[in-house]
Amino acid sequence: MIHPTALIDPTAVIGSRVSIGAYSVIGAEVEIGEGTVVGPHVVIEGPTRIGRDNRIVQFASLGGDPQDKKFGGERSELIIGDRNLIREFVTINRGTGDGGGATRVGNDNWLLAYVHIAHDCQLGDHVVFSNYAALAGHVEVGDWTVFAGYSGAHQFCKIGAHAFIGMGCLVGHDVPPFLTMANEQQGRPRGINSEGLKRRGFDAARISAIKRAYRTLYMAGLSLPEAREKLAEQARESEDVRSMLDFLARSERALAR
Repeated sequence: MIHPTALIDPTAVIGSRVSIGAYSVIGAEVEIGEGTVVGPHVVIEGPTRIGRDNRIVQFASLGGDPQDKKFGGERSELIIGDRNLIREFVTINRGTGDGGGATRVGNDNWLLAYVHIAHDCQLGDHVVFSNYAALAGHVEVGDWTVFAGYSGAHQFCKIGAHAFIGMGCLVGHDVPPFLTMANEQQGRPRGINSEGLKRRGFDAARISAIKRAYRTLYMAGLSLPEAREKLAEQARESEDVRSMLDFLARSERALAR
């Protein structure tokens, strides 16, 4: 299932049932797990590890050098999990030595056409990036997050699980879990991602607790320390609010407010 025009480095490790299309280039120190389909004209540079049952569509470019002036050729890698869909012209760069050494993409993610994932980014599971969405370096993205078309995040931002980044929204601050961000240029919080939570089986009580936490953080006129105290009380009865509070404790950039 490897096309005769594909170029595969002798050090590459290709699992069983892997398909590689015409004119694709698989570089040194690349590992591709079983059942993964690589389309035509794909370039995968190493060191890169790709799990099983992924689908990588034509013209994707994975594992290239990080676009960082500080990168000095040190060893770094790209790690991709299982069952991801990577569409046309997606670019994902390896990590940098001072950024942890690896860019990571989890499982069951959809990266649609022209998406860019920069060096040292860390993606969770079940994430969707619509067309032309992009991350600068060192961005962390939690599980089930959705980036709409033409949206993006500034370097070192953290995006919490189940967040929704609206079309054309550019995020420059840390975004807590469950939030919806909207407005072009500098994105602003616009409530919680209620529709996404319903689709994932959150019941009315869980969504109500998250809404209450949102009002505490964004609508009660409290300072951040005061809001944290209130959230700590609410977290006693809600694991979801506890996850928001834990996110605030990890946040190193200014919070999106």
